[in-house]
Amino acid sequence: MRKVTLFTGQWADLSFRTLCEKVSSWGYDGLEIACWGDHLNVQQAASDPAYVAERQSTLERYHLGCWAIGAHLPGQCVGDDWDERLDNFAPKSIKGNPEAIRTWAVEEMKAAARAAKNLGVKVVTGFLGSPIWKCFYSFPQTTEEMIERGFRKIYELWSPIFDEFDRCEVLFALEVHPTEIAFDFYTTHRLFDIFSDRKTLGLNFDPSHLLWQGISPHLFLREFQSKIYHVHMKDVALNADGMAGILGSHLAFGDARRGWNFRSLGHGHVDFEEIIRALNDIQYKGPLSVEWEDSGMEREFGAKEALDFVRSVDFEPSAIAFDDALKE
Repeated sequence: MRKVTLFTGQWADLSFRTLCEKVSSWGYDGLEIACWGDHLNVQQAASDPAYVAERQSTLERYHLGCWAIGAHLPGQCVGDDWDERLDNFAPKSIKGNPEAIRTWAVEEMKAAARAAKNLGVKVVTGFLGSPIWKCFYSFPQTTEEMIERGFRKIYELWSPIFDEFDRCEVLFALEVHPTEIAFDFYTTHRLFDIFSDRKTLGLNFDPSHLLWQGISPHLFLREFQSKIYHVHMKDVALNADGMAGILGSHLAFGDARRGWNFRSLGHGHVDFEEIIRALNDIQYKGPLSVEWEDSGMEREFGAKEALDFVRSVDFEPSAIAFDDALKE
C-alpha cells in the first residue's frame, strides 16, 4: 500500500520534534516537510551536514519517513509580481523590497533542491507564482501577447532554478492552484509546452483546487499521468445555494456563505474512489500526503480521522481479471 504522510505546512506553529511525536502517535508513515517554521531551513539543510543528520535522526526516532519537502512560499515569491501579501513570506529584512524578495526566493528554491538531495528526498513540492494571475478574467482587455509574456517570464525565472534541480537529481512538483501560472487543465498544458515538457517539472496533484473550478480531478490525473510526481489528499465542499459564487465573495475561509470551503477528508465532495482508481491505473506508487485544512474542525481530531480515511479509501489494483475464474 502507498505510504500516508502529513504535510506540515499547516502545523508550522509547532516545533518539528513536537509534530513528529504527534504524527507518529497517530500512525502516519511520514511527513512532507514544509520549509518554514522551524521544520526545515533549506539553507542549513543545503550546507550543514550536522543539521541534516539532526533532522534525519528525529524522523528515525519517531519511525517516520520523508519522500518530499514543500517549498510553496518562496516559490510563490519567484513568479509573482510583488504586492504587500508577499511580505508575509519573506524575511523581515527585505519586506517591501520586490527585487530583494525575488532574489531571496530564487536562492531559497535552489537551496531547496540541494536540501532535498542531502536529505535523500527526490521531490520538492511547491508553487511557481504568476505575474499574470490578475489577468484571469479578461477585463480590462487582456491580449494574447500579455499572457505569452507571463508564461515566458516564468520560463526565464525558473529555468536556472530547474538547472540546479537537475544537478541535484531532484524533481519539482507544481501544485496546480489558483494564483499559479498553471491553475487548470489548459494552463497546465501551456506550462508544459513552454518548458518543452522538461522532465524536471511535474505535478503535485491536489484535487481540492480543481473541483471547485468545475474540473473533474480524476480526469486531470489521467491527462497528466506521466507528470504526477506527488499527491495531496485534500477535500473541498461545494455550496451551490444560488447565492454563493465560485470566486469566494471576499469571504474568509470557513465562512458558511462561501461557494466552497476546504474540508477535512471525507467531509467534502471530492470523489476519492475515482482518484484511487486513476492512481492505480497510472501506477502511481508514491505517498498520499494529507494536507489538512478545515476551519470548522479541531485539527488534531481531523488529522487522525484523515489518516483513517486515507487508509480506508486506498486500495491496490487487481492482479487478475475478475472473470478469469470462469474459464475452463
